[in-house]
Amino acid sequence: NFTYCPATGLAKGNEHSEFAGWAFPFPGVFLTEEFISEDEESEIVQLMDRDDWKPSQSGRKKQDYGPKVNFKKQRLKAGSFTGLPSFSKKIVAQMEACSVLGGFLPVEQCNLDYMPERGSAIDPHFDDWWLWGERLVSLNLLSKTVLSMSCDSEDSIQLFPTFSKENGELSPPGSLTQTSACKNSGEEGTNCILSPRLVPSKEVAVAIHLPQRSLVVLYGDARYKWKHAIYRKHIEHRRICVTFRELSAEFSAGGRHEELGKELLEIALSFQGRPV
Repeated sequence: NFTYCPATGLAKGNEHSEFAGWAFPFPGVFLTEEFISEDEESEIVQLMDRDDWKPSQSGRKKQDYGPKVNFKKQRLKAGSFTGLPSFSKKIVAQMEACSVLGGFLPVEQCNLDYMPERGSAIDPHFDDWWLWGERLVSLNLLSKTVLSMSCDSEDSIQLFPTFSKENGELSPPGSLTQTSACKNSGEEGTNCILSPRLVPSKEVAVAIHLPQRSLVVLYGDARYKWKHAIYRKHIEHRRICVTFRELSAEFSAGGRHEELGKELLEIALSFQGRPV
C-alpha cells in the first residue's frame, strides 16, 4: 500500500509497512485543496437537493447532466440534455486557473451522492475512452474520502529509496546508498543497503486522499493505466462527488464526429440544464 503525495507527485510506501521509505513517481494526478469556499459548497449542495436524486449502482444516488449515450453500441444523441446546471458556470470558470485544465470544456456533469448507511461505493474501473477525453475532473464535497488506484498491468514498478521521510527526495535511480540513519548509528550490514527494487504492478495500491472541497484531475497514466475506486470503508459521512468530463478526440476539432461534439458543447455550456 502506497499513499500519493501531492507535493512531490510520488506514491510513498505507508509507514509501518515493509515499503516505508520507498516511493515511485505517480504521474497524471492534479490535486488542489479548498477549491471552493464553505459558503459556496453549502450553496451548491442546497441547489442540488432541490432536484431529485435517482437511485444508482452500489448504494449511490445520482443526478446526470449530459447527452444520451449507449456505450455498448457507441451511439450518442442530445436527447433531453439542456446543459450543465447554472451553479456550475462559476466552478468551470475557476478551473481555468488550474495548470492542467487549459482548454477544458466539460460536456457532461454527474453528481453522485454517497452515504455510509447505503453502503455507497464504486468498484475499480476505467471511465469510457470512446466518448470521454483524457481529463477527468472531480470536486469532492461534504466530507473527505480516499480515491483508491489499482493496476491490472503485467508490468513491474521500480521503487526507489527516499533519502528521508521528511523531505521526500529520491536517491539517484540505480544507486546503492546507505541511509543516513544507518550511518549515524554506526550500524553495519545488508539491512542498511537500499537499492531499487521491483514489485508487480498488480500488487500495488495507491491511496489518493481527497479532502473536503478539494478538486482532483486524473489524466495520462492515472486515467488510462490505473483504475480508480471508492471503497465503502472510506465513506464516513454523506459525500457528494461532482464529476466533469470532456469529449474525446473523435468528437473534438478534426475528429470524425466533430459537428455532433460542437452541438453538445453548445448545449452544455449554456448552463441552463436540469438533471436528465
